[in-house]
Amino acid sequence: MRTDDLHFDLPDELIATQAAEPRDAAKLMVCDRASGKVEHLRVRDLADLGVFGAGDLMLVNQSRVIQAWWHGVRKGTGGKVRGLYLQPAADGVNWLTLIETRGKLQPNEEIVLAEDASLRLVKRTTMAGEWEAELLSARSTEEVLERLGSTPLPPYIRKARKHHDEAEVTDYDKTRYNTVYADRATSVAAPTAGLHFTPELLGKLEQQGMIRKAVTLDIGLGTFAPVRVGDLKDHEIHTETFSIHQDTLMAIKNAKARGNKCFVVGTTTVRAIESLPPEFPMQMMGLDEMGNGGDRGDDAGGIYRTATKLFITPDSGFEFRFTDVLMTNFHLPSSTLLALVASLPGVGLERLLEWYAIAISKGYRFYSYGDAMLIF
Repeated sequence: MRTDDLHFDLPDELIATQAAEPRDAAKLMVCDRASGKVEHLRVRDLADLGVFGAGDLMLVNQSRVIQAWWHGVRKGTGGKVRGLYLQPAADGVNWLTLIETRGKLQPNEEIVLAEDASLRLVKRTTMAGEWEAELLSARSTEEVLERLGSTPLPPYIRKARKHHDEAEVTDYDKTRYNTVYADRATSVAAPTAGLHFTPELLGKLEQQGMIRKAVTLDIGLGTFAPVRVGDLKDHEIHTETFSIHQDTLMAIKNAKARGNKCFVVGTTTVRAIESLPPEFPMQMMGLDEMGNGGDRGDDAGGIYRTATKLFITPDSGFEFRFTDVLMTNFHLPSSTLLALVASLPGVGLERLLEWYAIAISKGYRFYSYGDAMLIF
C-alpha cells in the first residue's frame, strides 16, 4: 500500500490543542460496520448505546506518561538543548533520547540539566536525532524526569499554543494528558482514546455488567513515529514492550468462550492483545484450565511481558482475534495508526476515509486532545 493512500486534508482549526472538559464531553462518532449507520453523540453516552451487554470485556492501556520532555544547555558552549526521553538503552541504564539543538553534537559531550544532573552523550543511534546518553546524577532516571521534565505533548500542540502566545505545556497537562486509570509511568505519549473516560462513566459501565481489565504497553516511537517512505511495507516500526497480567489473559479467554465482546480502548491496546502468541493464554502462562499455576513471563506474579513490532496494514492480511469493538481518536494522515484502524474487518481504507470526511464536515476535533470514534 502506498503511504499517499492514507492521506486526507484536514483544516488546521480542527486540530485540538486543548482537551474537552469534562473528559466525557468529547464528541463520539459511532460507526456501525454492519448497517453503515453513523451517529453523532458524546462519550458520556457510551453506556446508553445498547452496544454492550453484561459480561462484555473492556480492555484499556493503563500506562502513565513519563515527564519525558527535558531542557538543558551544552556545557562547552552554553547552547540550548531540548530533548525527548524515549526509553532505556540496551544496558537498561543509559537513555535513548531524541535531541534538538543548533550545531553538531559530539560523543562525550556533556549536557547540563541541573546542578546535580547532566547527560554525557555516548553515541548516535541509527535513527535521526536519537542518541544514547549516560545520566550523570545520584538520582534515578525516574526522579530526574519527574523533577526536571515536563509533559511530552505532541509537537503540533506545543507549536499551536506558542503561535497563540500560550504556554506550550502547563501543570494542567500533567494530569489531563493521562487517563484516570493510569498506573505505572512507562510511556512518552498518552493512550489517547482512554483520555475521555471519567470515574463516573467507568462506574456506569461496570454497573451494567462490563468487566474492565488492563494491559500496559509502553508507548514510544513504534506508535507515533511518522512514516517517511513511499510504501508502507518499507516502514520499520520501532519495538515497544507490553505486559499483561494473568487475570487479564483469563478474562479475555473467558469472554471469548462466553461469546461476549471485547471492547478495546485505543490502538495501543489493540497492538498489545493482538500481539499475543497463538498458544494464548494457557500454555504461554503455564496455567491450567482454572487459571492456576505459574507464569512464563519475566516478572513474578503471573505477568506476561514481551515486546512487539506489530504493524497492521489493510493489505497485510492480518486477522484480528480479540478486537470486536474499538474506540479510538482521529489519527494523523499517512500514519501507522490510521492504517491499523482501516484494517479492521468491515472497515477498509475507503470506508474509513469516508467516515473521516463526515467527521471533518461535522467539526470533530482531531488527534491527541481531540474527539473519538466507536467502531462496532
